[in-house]
Amino acid sequence: MDKKIILLIGGPGSGKTSVINKLAEKGYVCYPEISRQVTLEAQKTGIDQLFLKEPLLFSELLLKGRIDQFKNALSEKAQHIFIDRGIPDVLAYMHYIGDAYPTVFDDACKEHRYSKIFIMPPWEEIYESDNERYENFEQAKLIHNHLVETYQNYGYHLQEVPKTDIETRIAFILNNL
Repeated sequence: MDKKIILLIGGPGSGKTSVINKLAEKGYVCYPEISRQVTLEAQKTGIDQLFLKEPLLFSELLLKGRIDQFKNALSEKAQHIFIDRGIPDVLAYMHYIGDAYPTVFDDACKEHRYSKIFIMPPWEEIYESDNERYENFEQAKLIHNHLVETYQNYGYHLQEVPKTDIETRIAFILNNL
C-alpha cells in the first residue's frame, strides 16, 4: 500500500477544519491548519495580523511549518494522512495580495508533492469571521480562485467536495481516495 498525503484546501470558512477535526475523531491521522498558530504567536508579541503587517515573514513561517508537516506525514505509519492546507496555499495567498516571494517558495511546491487534493468551494451559508479570519466572504471567493489557479499551475487535479453535511462530505472524500 502506498502512503497518501491528502490535502483539504479551500478559501477561508469553507469547512476544511470541521472536516479535518471529524476525520481525526474517526481515527485518521490529520494535521491541522498552522496559520492560526502563527497568527496567535504573533498576537502574543503585539502584532494583531502578521499576514497583513509582514506578509513575507508570515509566509516564510507558514512555508517552514507546512514543509515540516509534509516531512512528518512521510514518517507516519498510516496509509492516509490528511492535512489542512498545503505548501502551494502560501503562494496562492501571496498572489492574492499581489506580493512577490523568493524562488525557494516555488521550489518547495515542486519538491513536496501531495497525493490527492480535495477543494472545499466557497459556501456563504457556513462562512463565519473570527479573530484570526479577517477576510469577508467576497475575499474568501477571490482566495478560492487563487488556490485553484496555483494548484493547477503545479499540475494538480482538484476534486471538489460537495456542499452538504459533514458526514456526507467525509464519505465523499473517503470514497474518492
